[in-house]
Amino acid sequence: MLRSGGLILYPTDTIWGIGCDATNPEAVKKVYQLKKRDDSKALIVLLDSPDHIDHYIVDVPPMARELVDVAVNPLTIIYEGAYNVAPNLLGEGDSLGIRLPHELFSQRLCERYGKPVVSTSANISGKPSPAVFKQIDKEIVNAVDYVVKYRQDDESVSKPSNIIKLNNDGTFKILR
Repeated sequence: MLRSGGLILYPTDTIWGIGCDATNPEAVKKVYQLKKRDDSKALIVLLDSPDHIDHYIVDVPPMARELVDVAVNPLTIIYEGAYNVAPNLLGEGDSLGIRLPHELFSQRLCERYGKPVVSTSANISGKPSPAVFKQIDKEIVNAVDYVVKYRQDDESVSKPSNIIKLNNDGTFKILR
């Protein structure tokens, strides 16, 4: 489904996400349309390994690996100078948020796909993010091309990721 430019609904290490091929601008556009979200608000991606970050970020600050290594909770790092992804995915200054999931399904999805996968909350923009699958709006469920069957009955609620903006000079700002 990802290879054909489709949208998926899938569990992550935080909450259920809407995903697509992060290198496909048309698929990314569909995510913005489904969420009714302004495309000036960047989306994040999931990767399976810290070894792949430099495939999508021009200059990965050395501190990035340290932050990833010490993170106890899910961590999204916003990097400057992204490339090899859909341009409409990027934030200001060609920035890109990347999370390395701690959850096996998301890791394997990214590993098997071989590219970054978009991960954005499974809600219409401005509405609350659903904590569990059964809270996802039917409009979202019916609009995606594939709904992952795994963990649909899981009632455990996860925390959202911490978000850090990491600058190329090694300085950083904690956003959440």
